[in-house]
Amino acid sequence: MKLKAAKKALELIKDGMVVGLGSGTTAKLFIEELGKIVREGYDILAIPSSFDSHLLAVENGIPLTDLFQHPEVDIYIDGADQVDKDFNLIKGGGAALTREKILAYASKKFYVIVDETKLTEKLSMPIPIEVLPFAYGFVKRKIEEMGFQCELREAKGKLKPVISDNGNFIADVYAGVIENPKKLEKELKIVGVIENGIFPSEIVDGVIVGRKDTAEIILNY
Repeated sequence: MKLKAAKKALELIKDGMVVGLGSGTTAKLFIEELGKIVREGYDILAIPSSFDSHLLAVENGIPLTDLFQHPEVDIYIDGADQVDKDFNLIKGGGAALTREKILAYASKKFYVIVDETKLTEKLSMPIPIEVLPFAYGFVKRKIEEMGFQCELREAKGKLKPVISDNGNFIADVYAGVIENPKKLEKELKIVGVIENGIFPSEIVDGVIVGRKDTAEIILNY
């Protein structure tokens, strides 16, 4: 289903575009598919959102650029951990949420590629946050005062904390079912929090959903 979504996303790519590359398992499939059309002759420049996607793009022969040279990106393709019925997202399972959100805002179009299991009525997953290490104790206290739980992330084979590509802590906020994602996204902009993993619907142009037999583009009007 993920591969079907990744291949469907290629229909949005035109020769000469600057393309933002997401991170994670579904984005990985898209990067590999993008590499195929670059080898076929497409003139594409890409801006990766993480070291992982950077290395993968290099392996697949995709020419790279950055926001210094191209401060406006034509299209950004990335996955998501959850997508609600109103096109709000939770992202950051791969710890690249800050760069991902920057690319989402810097792009003319932002499309999310997911398999159908990522669709939900309301967001309910833990919300990733990137925190300046110096501020973590303060941030944790403020989040607990909001009535939520905040825990440093621990990776497989690595004790806490997980460190982002920017050198900061990654933590997860347990807020339960999120009734108002846009409100909570603003409330989590605590001093010391670099960024949080709620992506509001107004920056999402569409969701590409991979299903067992097909993939469809659902536009956010």
